[in-house]
Amino acid sequence: MPVLDSNYKPPFWAKKSFVSTVFSGLARQVKGLEQQRERLELEDGDFLDLDWSYASTTSNKVIILLHGLEGHAQRPYVTGPAKLFNDNGVDACTVNFRGCSGEPNRLYRSYHSGATEDLDSVINHILNKDHYQEIYIKGISLGANMALKYAGERDETPKELKAIIAVSAPCSLKGSCDALLSLRNKHYAIRFLDHLKKKLKPKLTQFPDKLTINDFNSIKTLIDFDHVYTSKAHGFKDAFDYYDRASSLQFLPNIKVPSLIINALNDSFLTASCYPVKEAKNNSQLFLEMPKYGGHVGFIDKNNIYYNERRALAFVNQL
Repeated sequence: MPVLDSNYKPPFWAKKSFVSTVFSGLARQVKGLEQQRERLELEDGDFLDLDWSYASTTSNKVIILLHGLEGHAQRPYVTGPAKLFNDNGVDACTVNFRGCSGEPNRLYRSYHSGATEDLDSVINHILNKDHYQEIYIKGISLGANMALKYAGERDETPKELKAIIAVSAPCSLKGSCDALLSLRNKHYAIRFLDHLKKKLKPKLTQFPDKLTINDFNSIKTLIDFDHVYTSKAHGFKDAFDYYDRASSLQFLPNIKVPSLIINALNDSFLTASCYPVKEAKNNSQLFLEMPKYGGHVGFIDKNNIYYNERRALAFVNQL
């Protein structure tokens, strides 16, 4: 499909990428959402915690919400769309990735941008509930890459999967990592790395045969973290092998489910390789919208309903 025009117009004070990104991550609040937690036991002995919220009447539709790096199911960028979809008759299943629900996961491995096996487990779990006839997926940042990779790496997806919405999608993980390591994003990179290392530290004593104190102390950057931990814990040769194999960009031509990517042009976490214009033009099921503003997951709009949330609802409704 041709690249879509965008009519997103932020408030004047939210045009700067830094302002919209930081406000949305630290200041936004979403009230009035009630979530119920369900633990999904995985075949490898680990678990995922799913936080459900429901429409006011019984629904046969559900949206799966996937958070970003070091996020969780209570972040406003997932509770916002959960509430909006609930208010419009759709249940919401917000996934906490391994180790992100407030309780450490059981295994040495955790989660990463390409861990579609966990998304597959969630989808199969939902299908076993019988009454859901339509499933949508909305992924944010890391979760957006995962959702797109899931759809593109399979020859077939469940017939119940009707649409995917990917917001601030780092389709090229190496490109996104390069962006995060740039000087203008230094404060973000430091914050992410601090969270990741704090979560990794207990694994030093849990799995001393897999991680040494020297390994841990060698982690100075996000690439170091992916070299030392992410790649080795999840079957990749090194960080660059992980970025290459887990990036959704290579899988976009094979997507057969209607999929909408919303990547702001002023998103400082993305580089040119994260805007799949050619892939969208050559795939009738892939829609790419590139608003001028929005930063990273910062599509501030009226009444505390963000533009990407309105677009997600409109996208599934038009189908």
